[in-house]
Amino acid sequence: MALFDLPLDQLRDRRSSSVEPADFDQFWTDTLGQARQYDLDARFERVPTGLTTVDSYDVTFAGYGGHPVRGWFTVPAGATEPLPVVVEFIGYGGGRGLPHTHLLWASAGYAHFVMDTRGQGSAWSTGDTDDPVGSGPAVSGYLTRGVDDPYDFYYRRVYTDAVRAVAAARSHPLADASRTVAAGVSQGGGITLAVGGLVPDLAAIAPDVPFLCDFPRAVTLTDNLPYREVGTYLSAHRDRKARVLETLAYFDGVHFAARGRAPALFSTALEDQTCPPSTVFAAFNAYAGQDKQIEVYDFNGHEGGGPHQQAEQLRWLPGKLAGIKEA
Repeated sequence: MALFDLPLDQLRDRRSSSVEPADFDQFWTDTLGQARQYDLDARFERVPTGLTTVDSYDVTFAGYGGHPVRGWFTVPAGATEPLPVVVEFIGYGGGRGLPHTHLLWASAGYAHFVMDTRGQGSAWSTGDTDDPVGSGPAVSGYLTRGVDDPYDFYYRRVYTDAVRAVAAARSHPLADASRTVAAGVSQGGGITLAVGGLVPDLAAIAPDVPFLCDFPRAVTLTDNLPYREVGTYLSAHRDRKARVLETLAYFDGVHFAARGRAPALFSTALEDQTCPPSTVFAAFNAYAGQDKQIEVYDFNGHEGGGPHQQAEQLRWLPGKLAGIKEA
């Protein structure tokens, strides 16, 4: 794999051509308002794991449409006082897996909430959350489910679940709501950007190699999945390009970034053909918060910085949380 996108000096000024819908804010206000009609009903059940350094909880809460969404909540063993909480979102095709696979943040002294992604979790880790909503004809995968109408689009449900996941995490007595962080890689990074734009009082966000950004460029630049799902769909539905791009604009990380204010640590990789660096820089450059930085991994693909980026997050985050008083 070699460099295939714009040179780095051009990436640093890259802006998206995605057109923000005139009713973008109203669409999301209405969507989240409908979700709040359902009791959050967050339930935490302690589960035995054989681990001695952390305590793990099986979580269920009401997401979009009141549908049950699963998750794991993990804290340092024996914690008694509220902790800063990292709410994590998962990459494409994955599910929440097993609790012992989520140890990083609790090991660093944080509460950690990982949200299962509805309908996913059979590609590389297991999931436990159904998506009971159907859609019209779609390409295999998730990116074209309901793509002809923003009200039916799959990610309307996922982003709503994610906002509700933040509320669920904050509802636990060991979570300090004032020090809530959103984080994720790839699809999880795109969801993180959406949450950063929809939840106004986050303490920080950390989107790594984010997916779901700058759709007009992404779906025409790379042949890699998942973005290629859109091209495949349009190769059959040849009269629907404008309609599809209009739908995707309601879910574009670029537009959520324009509403984000929390300190942000992005990452991108210059050989990433899954989430091309120009699409990531489009979101980064649109990000409205003044306290933002991006780590660039020159010779990496979609793995991005991997453990090196995790180490950077562990160094970066305490400074962003320092001085925030417990809620």
